Amino acid sequence: MSRVYDWSMRMARHRHAERALAAACFAESSFIPMFPEVMLVPMILAERAKAWRYAAVCTISSVIGGIVGYLIGYLLFEAVGEPIMRFYGMSGDFAEIAAKYNEYGWLMVLIGGGITPIPYKVITISSGLTQLDFMTFVLASIVARGVRFALPCGIIYFFGDHAKRLMETRGKLFGWIALALVIVGFLAAPLLFGD
Repeated sequence: MSRVYDWSMRMARHRHAERALAAACFAESSFIPMFPEVMLVPMILAERAKAWRYAAVCTISSVIGGIVGYLIGYLLFEAVGEPIMRFYGMSGDFAEIAAKYNEYGWLMVLIGGGITPIPYKVITISSGLTQLDFMTFVLASIVARGVRFALPCGIIYFFGDHAKRLMETRGKLFGWIALALVIVGFLAAPLLFGD
């Protein structure tokens, strides 16, 4: 595990690391299953002074990717959105998704986009599919994604040396926790959005 940690710390200092982080956050929000925190955390550990900049980069690029996801749901659901939703285990009863969004859309974006392991792209595509008010979607996404990325940035910024030691000594544990969150997200998405 120390080789992976050393490699990720080297990559975190690469001159294109910030662009790669932005691209990862964009892609994660609209169509690719990934966890951008895998890149974010080593980057903050490598350059703590840039923590808030990284949080802003993640938030902005994630919301832009979320807008693309919204457009996929709104304009290209059958061709692009539906296969993505099926990948996450959701069947064809999208009427149930629409019913939930008509009542709780902004709350689903706020909670699902920030503090749950449910893949954000499921939230974005569902928002477009159900034609959730666009400005409501964008504002809820800014808050949700801002919190999502500010939290690890803040923890590492304020507790950096301790956090770095924890990653060095307990990195494998954090890897397993991240994997568990991904699995929970895959399992929770169909439950929340109907199966």
